[in-house]
Amino acid sequence: MNTGLLIGVLAYELIVIVGLGLWLQMRHKNQVASADEFALAGRDLPIPVVAVTLALTVLGTAHILGVFEMTWLMGSVAIWFSIAHVILLTFVCLGTGVWFRRLGVQTVPELLHRTSGVETRLLVTCVMAGVLFGILTVEAQGIGIVINALTGWDIWQGALVGGILGILYVIFAGMREIGYVNLVNAIVMYLGLIAATAVIGMKLNGGFDAVGDFYRNEGMEDMLSIMGGPGLFMNFALVIVVAVLFSQSINQMLIQPAMSAKNTSTIKKALWIAAPVNGMFGVFAIAIALAARAQPEFADMADGAKLGSTTMLVQYLPPWLAAVLLASFLAAILSTFAIIALSIATLFTNDIYKALYRPDASVETLTKMIRMMIVVVGGIAIATAAFLPPILAAMVWLFAWLVPVFFITMYGIFFKRHNGLSVATLLIAWIINGLWSFSSLPMMFGMQRMGPIPVNVNADNYNAYITAIVSIAILAIGHFIVKGEDGLFKAQAKAKGAA
Repeated sequence: MNTGLLIGVLAYELIVIVGLGLWLQMRHKNQVASADEFALAGRDLPIPVVAVTLALTVLGTAHILGVFEMTWLMGSVAIWFSIAHVILLTFVCLGTGVWFRRLGVQTVPELLHRTSGVETRLLVTCVMAGVLFGILTVEAQGIGIVINALTGWDIWQGALVGGILGILYVIFAGMREIGYVNLVNAIVMYLGLIAATAVIGMKLNGGFDAVGDFYRNEGMEDMLSIMGGPGLFMNFALVIVVAVLFSQSINQMLIQPAMSAKNTSTIKKALWIAAPVNGMFGVFAIAIALAARAQPEFADMADGAKLGSTTMLVQYLPPWLAAVLLASFLAAILSTFAIIALSIATLFTNDIYKALYRPDASVETLTKMIRMMIVVVGGIAIATAAFLPPILAAMVWLFAWLVPVFFITMYGIFFKRHNGLSVATLLIAWIINGLWSFSSLPMMFGMQRMGPIPVNVNADNYNAYITAIVSIAILAIGHFIVKGEDGLFKAQAKAKGAA
């Protein structure tokens, strides 16, 4: 165990998380109680805080350890996970984030109540919370992996220690705490990442040029191409783009920071910071993972795909730089862990507890409920962290369940509002997604069930395609069969014109 390194990392996390959290809590304790304060930071976050929070919300385990893992297995084609998120952040900052902020809702299901009905709201709340919990368990796994690199502990032990930090990341001041802690961590992470990449390049015999030579000499040139080997663009890269864009752009975890912005202009301007901060990380991550995979001492590790890259960082970097870099990696994962826990708690409190049981609940009661749910869901995620599949494989599968939510949301905003059509679209798409995942249905199309690596013939790669096609087909057919009210924006425009 590298005790000094561990102490340095944990000290950094505690000082930044607890220090800023307590300071923000004290600074805002005398503000007038608002239902938006804890979950949405009073809807007054400035551009830099909104930008880095959007960037780090989707820069967690999947972006760091997932890209390490997939680069190790498939090569540079893993960069499409980062490209997909740049496209996603562009769409959120110019589209869905702006629309949700303008409409003044607290959650995605609350908007669906307006465009469809209470049944749609409840269905989406339950499934979205389930998907978010699945992502939360993956983030807990990532926390465990980083701490494993520092200590040699089992992943579940690392997840326990890190999960406590993740809960502290949000429990004091909610979204406001997440935002300002993110601002500090983003600066530290990029300074550490740039320095670490330079040091590793100097440590390698022949530098990064030798890494490229290794793959070419081994007949593995495809590892160096962003298009990947045969079939990987269609079966991995493009499906990543589809799954990320059509699920995360209406996912509570990413929309909640946008809802917390001071105004819609803040969200639009945040794009110019959020996209580079998020997107450039993948370039560094792939360079590090390819270098680790080319070194025999890491390539021969029993679980090299999960642990090889982080182990190389610990062994190759000076202790102080390794501490800074791993602390910033851990902080990025903790940020995602925190915002997901807050999102699940917000969904439960706003769309189930308040909507169905306590519509007259006070702000203090609702805030206590959110805090309690953060601890509960965080604790359960920590307990399951060590029993998970490859990171990006899990993410792609989880994202597919939210794809129908994207299409019914866009349909209800721009075209027509009809609760029955929305419910039918969700249920049919989810049933087919379940059959595609757990039955022999894919074999009818000559595909195999998912293995440990999501490449080429694995049927679960296509889940996002399947749910997108089914959703579009049902809504297109239903559009000409059912009568409904005008889309929300059209109805608002008519009402404004009549006034």
